[in-house]
Amino acid sequence: MRFPTFAEAEALKRTWTDKFVRVKAGLPQYERFAGKVGRVVTVNYGGKAIVDFADGAWYDIPALADHLEVVPDDEAKGKFDPTATSAQKLPTRQG
Repeated sequence: MRFPTFAEAEALKRTWTDKFVRVKAGLPQYERFAGKVGRVVTVNYGGKAIVDFADGAWYDIPALADHLEVVPDDEAKGKFDPTATSAQKLPTRQG
């Protein structure tokens, strides 16, 4: 994956940010995310989507249709728990 230009990175941000996604099957380096639905927090200037799978961590995955697929909101409902993430103003998990 080549490093995107500023304009390309901004376009990727507009395309992927706040979308529910699933990692496409057949990518051995991302097998641990099989069947999980995550939310794209943002896209960095390296062209990687920062994905929150509601497990307390964020993962950078190339923001490409070859790696990620958008999950419709109706289908994502119940598969992504926004309260289990650290991406909140005041996460309930912190004491």
